[in-house]
Amino acid sequence: MLQALASLDGDILLWIQENIRTPLFDSFFLFITSLGDYGMIWIAASLLLMIPKKTRKVGFMCGLALIFSLLINNVLLKNIVKRARPFSVIDGLTSLKTPGDFSFPSGHTGASFAAAFTIYRMLPKKYGIPAAVLAVLIAFSRLYLGVHYPTDIIGGIITGVISSYLAQWIVQKLYSKFGVHEESINKT
Repeated sequence: MLQALASLDGDILLWIQENIRTPLFDSFFLFITSLGDYGMIWIAASLLLMIPKKTRKVGFMCGLALIFSLLINNVLLKNIVKRARPFSVIDGLTSLKTPGDFSFPSGHTGASFAAAFTIYRMLPKKYGIPAAVLAVLIAFSRLYLGVHYPTDIIGGIITGVISSYLAQWIVQKLYSKFGVHEESINKT
């Protein structure tokens, strides 16, 4: 079963390389993936959301979700699983970047989904939909570049969503405990 899943993981990456990669897309996906480097776009979004009082709570949720994602993905799981990057294992796969850490789960994807899923759930869809689209593009860019397996991406999505819900729960508990009142957000 695991061998079949590993084979499918590799086949998908080779298919992307052979059927989707082009010089135009190379530049686009290198740019998209760079937006997720170190979670910087999501850190910036979190900080911007912390400025207006109406979105401050969501900004705190995003920031805390990013911290959880970092701890779960990059500190804990990558170092427990120690999965080699696909470009170093799959014959014929070339990567357009060469990260030095382990592969599972995708930290870019985890951070992207931690923040974007929070924004999507907590803010109007005019903010949530673009955040979700960017998260999906960043996740796909990791496959396109040959630096993650599809199962790494799925793992990052799952940990990102868990981080989002955990951060929401903690921030809401803290707001309630300390009696912080926030202005309501119209989610339409």
